Amino acid sequence: MIEYKICSKCIMDTSDPDITFNSQGECNHCQRHETWKKSEISLEQKSIVLKNKIDRIKKKGKHRKYDCIIGLSGGVDSSYVAYLVKELGLRPLAVHLDNGWNSEAAVQNIKSIVDKLGIDLYTHVINWKEFKDMQRAFFKASVVDIELLTDNSIMGTMINQAMKFNVKYIITGMNVATEFYPLPVTWRHYKYDTGNIKTIQRKFGTIRSIKTFPFAGIYHKLYRQAPWTVNDFNILDYVEYKKKEVIHVLKDKLGWVEYGQKHFESIFTKIYQVYILPKKFGFEKRRTHLSSLIWSNQISREEALAEISKPQVSELELEQDIEFLCKKLDFSREEFDDIMNQPPVPHEYYKNDMWKHRLIDRMLVLPKKIYRWIKY
Repeated sequence: MIEYKICSKCIMDTSDPDITFNSQGECNHCQRHETWKKSEISLEQKSIVLKNKIDRIKKKGKHRKYDCIIGLSGGVDSSYVAYLVKELGLRPLAVHLDNGWNSEAAVQNIKSIVDKLGIDLYTHVINWKEFKDMQRAFFKASVVDIELLTDNSIMGTMINQAMKFNVKYIITGMNVATEFYPLPVTWRHYKYDTGNIKTIQRKFGTIRSIKTFPFAGIYHKLYRQAPWTVNDFNILDYVEYKKKEVIHVLKDKLGWVEYGQKHFESIFTKIYQVYILPKKFGFEKRRTHLSSLIWSNQISREEALAEISKPQVSELELEQDIEFLCKKLDFSREEFDDIMNQPPVPHEYYKNDMWKHRLIDRMLVLPKKIYRWIKY
């Protein structure tokens, strides 16, 4: 049995089985952040990069209906991206995936944002019959990344819209300030792995032929990662991104409504993070979220430790949420509890497309280098 240990600098601990510590008790995630910090440019330099990038986006999109695609969930990051791009004079198409789990706060935030900013919104309403069957299959497969279904379909929807309108930039809410990770590899799975999704569906689902799900597979990966097609821009990395200040701006300017903790704009994600991950898989994603805020000097380690010691919701609210999930996914409480007590199964146990993605990554190395050389 592994001896419990927690980082002396952040709050990552041995719930990440691959964590390592140096002689000062600092974890490998902190060491990675320190390495990144040495190469970080100043705020003044970031503003220059931001201006140049915005000018380029405007130029590339000059004769198109939209010059960029943004995702809009109603959460803090995506809402602030919407605010920023309009402030900077861009013409975005906001893309939202309605997977049937939106909270009331998320719906209200999205409506308020698009109305006040005058942004066009495309909402893909997922086929609930298919999606419910796919979520049930993932529960039965006992894999950790049940959110793979939502994340994959969000990417598929955004890339489909980029292709439809020939938009060259997808502006994302990913940022170092509040989410300096990828998650530990045992806490997630590769988001473009449609092979894994389809294998699990065939094995555990009742709908054998999924017809309407907006998969993001090999073709979408190539379209998004090949340098001559569409470019990702993490705009929040080029502004001073302080979460508390951003929330104040959103409330003041857009009538934004707070919904709780990170990603709680989705009812399913809330239950997944509060109950399913700790109960079945033995970890809390809050550790990565709070550690990121420590690394970006937005909270102290003591504040993070105090926060993670608190329950995320009351016992009554949690019980109501679980009952809601069981009813919506047609699980009896006994079935659901039995699934929660089953041992986790690695995604790799099921057939997947990872070898194809690794091959494509190698194939794209040289074209990316050549494109950068020609471009600059």
